Amino acid sequence: MASVSQHPLRILCIHGYRQNSNSFREKTGALRKLLKKQVELVYMTAPHRVIQVCSAGEGSESGPVSGASEDQDSRGWWFSDSQARSFSAQQRCRDSLGLDESVAAVREAVKELGPFDGILGFSQGAALVAMLCSLQEQHPAPWPSFRFAILVAGFRSACEEHQGFYGSPLSIPSLHVFGLDDRVIPDAMSRELLPTFLEPQVMTHPGGHFVPAAAAHRQTYKDFLSRFL
Repeated sequence: MASVSQHPLRILCIHGYRQNSNSFREKTGALRKLLKKQVELVYMTAPHRVIQVCSAGEGSESGPVSGASEDQDSRGWWFSDSQARSFSAQQRCRDSLGLDESVAAVREAVKELGPFDGILGFSQGAALVAMLCSLQEQHPAPWPSFRFAILVAGFRSACEEHQGFYGSPLSIPSLHVFGLDDRVIPDAMSRELLPTFLEPQVMTHPGGHFVPAAAAHRQTYKDFLSRFL
């Protein structure tokens, strides 16, 4: 894959369900500070508006059930329930809604904001990153090459139409980060994604559903990223 000889490393950031570029930027402020000499994080927003449940916390990976109202700042990458336009990471479905538009949006973001060395995704965004990495290896011509991927609280999509993304292990270097006390995407779901990648690197933390950026995590991030500087 072609390299991008740039310093610091430029990483495209893919937010979670019911987030957007601004909210994810705020939630990863500690990570930007932790890695400010090594990386430049660039954020994009998913194309699909989510019907938001007033009582649901931002970053939740389950869809609305009642009291829904449209929040223009609440976005998602695809819906597991096409009729309700909602999403749950654990919902098994035959077809999804919106993935093609999200793939096209990422391609456009790379064209307008790139080039990028790597890509980082959180939760539903990390699941999308795994799919994008698969597309990059299956159909390299339309894609500028990401040299690495960081997947935080990632998981395999439960939709039948997405299973083609999980064939032969992907060769792209990957760092998988997940919390042992994550109640939204349990660590077992993140572990199920690991065989999708060849020699995946893993970093766990004792917390929940967030991007960890404590001093204890600095060295793991830096060691991984130093391979691409």
